[in-house]
Amino acid sequence: MHPSQNKHSDTHVQGIVVAAYGKRYQVELNDSKLRVSCVTRGKKTDLACGDHVTIHLTDHHEGVVETTHPRKTLLFRSNAFKSKLLAANVTQIIIVLATQPSFYEALLNRCLIAAEAAGIKALIVLNKCDLSDNHHAIDKLNLYQQLGYTVLALSATQDISVLKPYLKNETSILVGQSGMGKSTIINALLPQEAVRTQEVSVVLDSGKHTTTAAHLYHLDTQSQLIDSPGLQEFGLHHLSIYELEHAFIEFRPYLGHCRFNNCRHLQEPDCAITQAALSGKISAERLAIYKMLRTEIER
Repeated sequence: MHPSQNKHSDTHVQGIVVAAYGKRYQVELNDSKLRVSCVTRGKKTDLACGDHVTIHLTDHHEGVVETTHPRKTLLFRSNAFKSKLLAANVTQIIIVLATQPSFYEALLNRCLIAAEAAGIKALIVLNKCDLSDNHHAIDKLNLYQQLGYTVLALSATQDISVLKPYLKNETSILVGQSGMGKSTIINALLPQEAVRTQEVSVVLDSGKHTTTAAHLYHLDTQSQLIDSPGLQEFGLHHLSIYELEHAFIEFRPYLGHCRFNNCRHLQEPDCAITQAALSGKISAERLAIYKMLRTEIER
């Protein structure tokens, strides 16, 4: 064999996962910014967009992931049977909602809870605010502003500038239902990427799937943005009861003040959470969501 034919045989290089397609990953090399199509060894498929990895080059544009470097954060969802990694090393989750089609408030809460449990700050973006009938959507989000979450209203087709300061020096992931305008936001921020957008079905009041894989884009040298496939559900089976309780930020002052140490905050007497809800310090809607999720996780 000629030496040049084997020049990659012992080459190990560092990179970041910039796209995840099931069992195949696109890794951008740190030194050259070359993109390499990679697989993992054996059946291991626990890589996520944003992971820092060491790969073994098998060809100019092919490689095998050898090691995954320690993660600062990991965002994922899970049901009773399996987990789905969404992104690694993100500092911010941007939950994209729209005035139309109508968004699932339960999904918004699940995303916020996952962010709190993972130690990732959350930003709520309400897109399509140019549409005239937007008062109902804005009113629904008042509760989350009162809790301390930032709610940003914009129209990605008209002006994206209001979002840009929030992206600076962050590794952000866009999450949300299909049809909320995530791809439109990416197109507005990165027109050179020309991400495909798809018309939303007005008849069904639901979005079509527009993204089949997570992708990482560089906004500048210090700021990255990950686009994720549209979500219709966000399971939280990986959370412990302790994590679930503390992910409701308004519960925290009352935790540990119930009559019973093992209070589930469902129907127990002298529950501090229930009392706070009765006195209007915790919203009835959020307590109802907590009870639903607690029952779901315990089941």
